[in-house]
Amino acid sequence: AGGIAAARLLGAVTGSSALITLDMGGTSTDVSLLDGAIPLTTESRIGRWPLTVPSVDIHTIGAGGGSIARVDEGGMLLVGPESAGADPGPACYGRGGNGVTVTDANVVLGRIPAGTLLGGYLPLEVGAAQSAVDKLARELGCTRLEAAQGVIRIANEHMARALRVISVERGHDPREYALLCFGGAGGLHACELAEQLGMRSVILPTQAGVLSALGMLASEPGRDLSRAVLQPLADMADHEIAAQFEELETAARQQLDRDGVAAASIRFRRQLELRYQGQSSGIVLEFVPGADHAEAFHQAHESASGHRLDHPVELVNLRSAARAPASVNSMDTLAARSGEVEARPVYMPVLKGMVSVLNRADLYPGFEFAGPAIVTEKAATSWIAGGWKASVDDWGHLHLRLSG
Repeated sequence: AGGIAAARLLGAVTGSSALITLDMGGTSTDVSLLDGAIPLTTESRIGRWPLTVPSVDIHTIGAGGGSIARVDEGGMLLVGPESAGADPGPACYGRGGNGVTVTDANVVLGRIPAGTLLGGYLPLEVGAAQSAVDKLARELGCTRLEAAQGVIRIANEHMARALRVISVERGHDPREYALLCFGGAGGLHACELAEQLGMRSVILPTQAGVLSALGMLASEPGRDLSRAVLQPLADMADHEIAAQFEELETAARQQLDRDGVAAASIRFRRQLELRYQGQSSGIVLEFVPGADHAEAFHQAHESASGHRLDHPVELVNLRSAARAPASVNSMDTLAARSGEVEARPVYMPVLKGMVSVLNRADLYPGFEFAGPAIVTEKAATSWIAGGWKASVDDWGHLHLRLSG
């Protein structure tokens, strides 16, 4: 949820409001779709239990850098959802892990170059990753590089399927969005995932590995209060509805006052949850005094389902969202400069050639380069595939465009 808040801030700052986000960490990947606002849902789950209160609309799968690869009884390669976690972690951590993980596959392919300090302090043990992948390759009857590539392809397909769930399956064309990848591992898979979905634009934010922490500071203090009504809308006058909203807003002010939020800084959003009598789910609309909310509901229902019913409209819930300004509402820009950026060449076995390794801290606004290339930083590593061109914006974010 913090990552989604940071994505909204990034979109507001850079003018890239249409975003599909992918947060890939060690054990899971979270995906979401933003059109300028944080998406909410009342149809989520905690385990096997349905959750009907508003929550951030995030789709999560068990695929991360620590996801373990294995061969099943039929000889098929599987990846995840089991994870090596942080302790012992992937084999390349050198802490006793001996299973092949997605991170180990990236190390073997050279996408995380030797000499990289994970988190800025943990040296990679490339030999341990190679030994683990060699064992997997023997089980599959293939080469080390083929086994590593297979692990990456399967992990990518899991994530691409999740991206389709929150885009294509909901009527959104992913080609109309930019793919915002963050988390420690998101940048390693961004280009391939974008290509699988036909997307031509990728954003790799600065401080990608800790972007969710920034999002917690960028989250607006607030309360979401609701009140069940369950009465025919025709029986409720606007002034009666407004009076109930005022009671909710008084309660919200009192709660936020205890959090140190000044009452004068709070703004409110009033919404009605409406449905036809007899239905089990509702449609949320803005409350506008004097408006014909029944007709607005009929139109919204027809737009969503293709028809309207000759049934009374029922007011299910009043929803009041109280928000105050966030602690962080901007991003720091980079200092303008020019000149050469020192690139370290490394051998990449899968390409059978050399690629450039760039330090994210050395990049400046306006700097451009083309893949294949690797970008390293303390909390993340990014793989810029061939055919992609990258440019650095004023805030240090990398904007990738597919050539041709």
